[in-house]
Amino acid sequence: MLTQLQITSAKPKAKPYRLSDGQGLYLVVQTTGSKLWRFRYRYGGLQKTLHLGPWPTTSLADAREKCRAARKAIAAGVDPVLEKKRAKIESQFAVATSFKEVAIEWVAKCEREGLAEITLGKIRWLLGMAYPMIGSHPINGITPIEALSVLRKIEAKGNYESARRMRSVLSRVFRYGIATARCDRDVAADLRGALTTPKTTHHAAIVDPDEVGILLKTMDGYTGQAVTRMAMRLSPHLIARPGELRQAEWSEIDVAKAIWSIPAERMKMRRPHRVPLSAQVLEMIEELREISGHRRFLFPCLGNPKRPMSENGVNQALRRLGYQTEEMTAHGFRAMAATLLNEMGRWNPDAIERQLAHQEASSVRRAYARGEYWDERVTMMQHWSDYLDELRATATETREPRLVVKKAKGESKAGRSRGRLRK
Repeated sequence: MLTQLQITSAKPKAKPYRLSDGQGLYLVVQTTGSKLWRFRYRYGGLQKTLHLGPWPTTSLADAREKCRAARKAIAAGVDPVLEKKRAKIESQFAVATSFKEVAIEWVAKCEREGLAEITLGKIRWLLGMAYPMIGSHPINGITPIEALSVLRKIEAKGNYESARRMRSVLSRVFRYGIATARCDRDVAADLRGALTTPKTTHHAAIVDPDEVGILLKTMDGYTGQAVTRMAMRLSPHLIARPGELRQAEWSEIDVAKAIWSIPAERMKMRRPHRVPLSAQVLEMIEELREISGHRRFLFPCLGNPKRPMSENGVNQALRRLGYQTEEMTAHGFRAMAATLLNEMGRWNPDAIERQLAHQEASSVRRAYARGEYWDERVTMMQHWSDYLDELRATATETREPRLVVKKAKGESKAGRSRGRLRK
């Protein structure tokens, strides 16, 4: 067995060497003069080495005590090296244990995974309402009643859908905390039945053919910003989601092949999507090219061309034309197309769903229904544009605008109108 004098007097040599203390414990004397404790043992038929620390920080007595603890662990069927690695990982995560710290980590992970910026913004907004109440609390100590108090505060304002989404976000943060060894359970999962169920509402849409014709004819009379006018005119023909449309880039448009290719990261279902471009759409795109063809986006923001137009631009244009929220929305153009295309009875419902970029509800059906129905979709979208032109041409009236403004709300850099509204 080693003595304190032997350890103190051990001098460095040309190569590292060992001083044995017995039972697998030894001291390594490095060429630099530093001295390190090691414990050599066998586990699962393999020779392993456990690092116990440097001398003199770890004294001879400390090293022997650590060695005895390691031998007890081995006798109990526990690998000391594996336990040390596990403890190191846990200590790394244990530094950040408050709900807010864990939530920020989780959001950063979502961002790395390519979650849409608009979705990340909504998540950050929801978490921002939770931080004042539970943000500083250790995540493992948060109780169901504390989580419920966050949700109740939102419900008290009548925001039942926001409370429902908040519960889901809290649950995902807790599950991330479990996965990273910061908490033991998802307390938000127990609160599903405690919240008021919001009434299901759908995006307002016009689906009567005659009314569609009036809408299209009314849209022709829009006198607001040119970019907004083109976005509104293209919306019923492309039937893309408003966010997908307003963020469209010129690099995605292939005029020669008449295809708009939307990358997966911008799609709700995170898979790339192709949109056939009808002759009418190609004509409008060429008109739009004269307005924004030198920019990155087809529909650049008026105040900051490096960013796409406001997400409320088309909706506010519809309001300016006299269509209220309960009558028509930018998203409603999709419901309009889905309804009327299905009523025609000549298109495969799966082709319509594929064009709308919907995900099959049944996981089994989704695994097999992978066809693009491309040729049918090309024909269908041209027919759809022709049909819209016919409805507009046969419309006998237009909607009278309810407001006269200098600039439609949502067309400026901040998405806020600076123009004065007057009756």
